[in-house]
Amino acid sequence: MQYVIALDVGGTGMKAALIGTGNELLYEARRDTGRDRGPEAVVAGILDFAAELRAVGLTRYGTEPSAAGVAVPGTLDEERGIAVFSANLGWRDVPMRALLRERLGQGRDEQLPQLPVALGHDVRTGGLAEGRIGAGDGVDRYLFLPLGTGIAGAIGIGDRVEAGAHGSAGEIGHIVVRPDGPPCGCGQRGCLERLASASAVGAAWAAACGDPEATAADAAKAVAAGDPRAQRVWADAIDALATGLVTGLTLLDPRTLIIGGGLAEAGDTLFVPLREAVREKVTFQPLPTIVPAALGDAAGCLGAGLLAWDLLSAEVASR
Repeated sequence: MQYVIALDVGGTGMKAALIGTGNELLYEARRDTGRDRGPEAVVAGILDFAAELRAVGLTRYGTEPSAAGVAVPGTLDEERGIAVFSANLGWRDVPMRALLRERLGQGRDEQLPQLPVALGHDVRTGGLAEGRIGAGDGVDRYLFLPLGTGIAGAIGIGDRVEAGAHGSAGEIGHIVVRPDGPPCGCGQRGCLERLASASAVGAAWAAACGDPEATAADAAKAVAAGDPRAQRVWADAIDALATGLVTGLTLLDPRTLIIGGGLAEAGDTLFVPLREAVREKVTFQPLPTIVPAALGDAAGCLGAGLLAWDLLSAEVASR
């Protein structure tokens, strides 16, 4: 049995899988990211989770994984395998690939070659999966945006996702849409993700309704129920999101905008006003199709698996 380890690290939770050939999900698991415990604890949790997945694979199939793919947030140096910076998780210059190789190599037969480990940006890996096997299948140019703890974008070109010269392409969440807006962890004010991410909408609705436990999903339900306070919160977020999207489509000219993440689960409550807001804001720009993501929260894991299989194929081809 040939399989790879796939691990998707988010701002609040980690999703992992063992994936066989043909993108078959053989095993799935979840853990909290534990960002409240600090960046060192988060890294330790990632390594522990990866080791658990290897142990499951060994127990179930009696063979070592063929490769591993790990998706993490923030800015990456993919060539050197370094997680350079994450505003949400607080880490800087973490040698993630080397740490994973060391941990996954513990107890491994020394006669086996070193385990190939691919490191990718969490949103770009999700975008890779959406582009190859999800909502972007067959689309030559697309922009994938999951609206979750933060906001970032994946720029899809054919069957690949553009990383940029320094590994930070697609960081649309840090486009400033309201210069006098709230401060962001990146050091700017009024960034898109501080106004239109699921966490930002949840915080705004919690403040408006007086329930500190309220979430973006609660806001969406209140909007659908006609609550004027929720409608104001929602309209503000839609306006900020549309402003950011128009900036993105002006620069990139995508054929399709794929919207995912927790906020996209609101369905038409999100997509109907968002399409209209984007339509109202464009002037000369061609209007792209705006569609929901197809793979849900499995996109990151599936994309990490694709990275692992791609790396394995490249290493086999180079021998």
